[in-house]
Amino acid sequence: MDKKIKWLNRLSLPLHALASIVGYFVIEAISRHSPREAFLYMTDRPVVFFYNAALIFTTTLIVYLFRRRVFVRVLLVIFWLVLGIINGVLLSQRVTPFTGPDLHLITDAFKIANRYLPVWGFVMVVAAAVVALFWLIKLFLKAPKYQGPMKYKYNVPLILAGILAFAGVTKLALEKRVLSQYFGNIAFAYEDYGYPYCLATTIFNTGISCPQDYSQESIDQILKDEEAAGETDTEKRPNIIFLQLESFFDPELVNYLNISEDPIPYFRKLMKEYSSGYYRVPSVGAGTANTEFESITGMSLHYFGPGEYPYKSILKETICESAPYVLKQLGYSTHAIHNNEANFYGRRIIFPNLGFDSFTSEEYMPREDEQNPLGWVKDEVLTEEILKAMKSTEEPDYIYTISVQGHGDYPDEPILEDPKITVSGCDTEEENCKWEYYVNQINEMDQFVQELTEALSECGEEVVLVMYGDHLPTMGLEVEDLKNRYLFQTNYVIWDNMGLKKKDENLSSYQMAAEVMDRLGIHEGTIFKYHQARKNTKNYQVDLEMLQYDLLYGAQYAYQGKSPFTRTKMRMGIYDSTLDSVVSAPGLEDSYYIKGTNFTPSSQLQINGEWYDTTYVNPSTLLISGYTFEEMDKLCVVQRSNSSTRKALTKTHDRLYYAVKEKKE
Repeated sequence: MDKKIKWLNRLSLPLHALASIVGYFVIEAISRHSPREAFLYMTDRPVVFFYNAALIFTTTLIVYLFRRRVFVRVLLVIFWLVLGIINGVLLSQRVTPFTGPDLHLITDAFKIANRYLPVWGFVMVVAAAVVALFWLIKLFLKAPKYQGPMKYKYNVPLILAGILAFAGVTKLALEKRVLSQYFGNIAFAYEDYGYPYCLATTIFNTGISCPQDYSQESIDQILKDEEAAGETDTEKRPNIIFLQLESFFDPELVNYLNISEDPIPYFRKLMKEYSSGYYRVPSVGAGTANTEFESITGMSLHYFGPGEYPYKSILKETICESAPYVLKQLGYSTHAIHNNEANFYGRRIIFPNLGFDSFTSEEYMPREDEQNPLGWVKDEVLTEEILKAMKSTEEPDYIYTISVQGHGDYPDEPILEDPKITVSGCDTEEENCKWEYYVNQINEMDQFVQELTEALSECGEEVVLVMYGDHLPTMGLEVEDLKNRYLFQTNYVIWDNMGLKKKDENLSSYQMAAEVMDRLGIHEGTIFKYHQARKNTKNYQVDLEMLQYDLLYGAQYAYQGKSPFTRTKMRMGIYDSTLDSVVSAPGLEDSYYIKGTNFTPSSQLQINGEWYDTTYVNPSTLLISGYTFEEMDKLCVVQRSNSSTRKALTKTHDRLYYAVKEKKE
């Protein structure tokens, strides 16, 4: 046995390298959902394959600094294997692989995991984690330890030499274009350059790099060019509404689909009558927040790190020039509306850094059973919330609305009892089921768009409504599947009740706000004036990168060194809830009606700081049972987050029970 161990120690490095190669093959097989695809990748791109295996090999060299090498090796194997499994699971639900920003999104993943995993799935995951933990403890205590001398004076320099050698190989691979630091399509990049390299790139390559000729003089020249945008017309102040429709696009662009009837007849009618075109977006199948970021700020994601979400990086700590901030300077009130929970993508924290005065999330909507079969709130609830935001102020309003009804993952078996629209043409029945569910959802979204435009037509105020899809649905579409031959675009239409001239053109999401302002005679804001003056001119993209760097990461020369914007004191919901009285429920023992205003299904009673089960009755009534109040009980109604954390978002003022209880005659 001792002789065998001695030979294993002598062959330690070659075996370590072999294990890295085999381990990487397993990771790619999991990520690609096919050992065959992993083998084809290995044989078609052997240099890239062995580069990624070398990356794993280099990161695991630290085992030679420990005596418990078996234990450390197992930990590292589990680490890389878990990363591979996470990527494989994500790619079964969306087209975007696991990236560095997803490390920040893990909390959001837990918030929506219940929509993808059954209860038994949670139980299995927790059970596996507990078993693994106990097994690791046992392994730590029982596994054999290296018995030879620990030659740190040799091992440490050799490990450092290995790291430096790998860094040199990386530099050479980039110079020879074996690898790339720019991912035009992050999903394709993972397929071409390998999961470990791309994951590392998205972790360490973030933000916007300082342009080579960045200076005060360069920014001054850009600002001088912006003068061509013109002066603002002070007469026009219509309401401006952006409606971002989840996974919405024209499915008739898919070559192989046979659809029984047009799922978006009203949207198609609007495209013929009003300004419309293709909407170029920064993501496919996921990444709602990035299309949102571009549409609100006028900034392009092209210059950020691959796969980066600014909502989870720079915007957590930095105020960003945006359409809300610019329009607020012209007297607009600014609102965000989203029929999903408030904390998803960190919106409740991010929106004050984008200048929003209010944010109405799902928790502040008096919905009842308005959910689709997957549990997403239907978009029809948004009409009332948009009108409510408009009526809440005397000023013109900028309203950014984010829908959710079209969200995947789409079911691969029939769940619609009597679908209005049927679909065929896919390779499998499972795919037909997914498309059938999807087109029926966007058909309902199309009906919502009609209801909204009709309501706005009768509101008595001038309105410009910009509607578009945030990205293509998660259907595994490829370029050759689409008639327009492009994955990164949806459709948009600009509806209005002001008689604006129809103008059709294709726009990027970071250009839309500037385009709308331009048509209304609004020429304000550093980024927006830049687009208006410089779109499609020489060095347009180069100077845009420099301007974005200056505003977010640089010396802010455009602002004379200090941003003119301050974080807003954003309110949640348009109107505050109130707790007015507590009334005994007739015929129900130890049950009480809680009377007040602006309650929703997310309202819950708190007594002396403790949560109690609360039943939502209507916007002015809640019901609590099984509790006997005492005179000095302290009560309040809290809007609780619909995420798994169930944290308090806002609450009414504390009231003492004796002050709000029903009065006896």
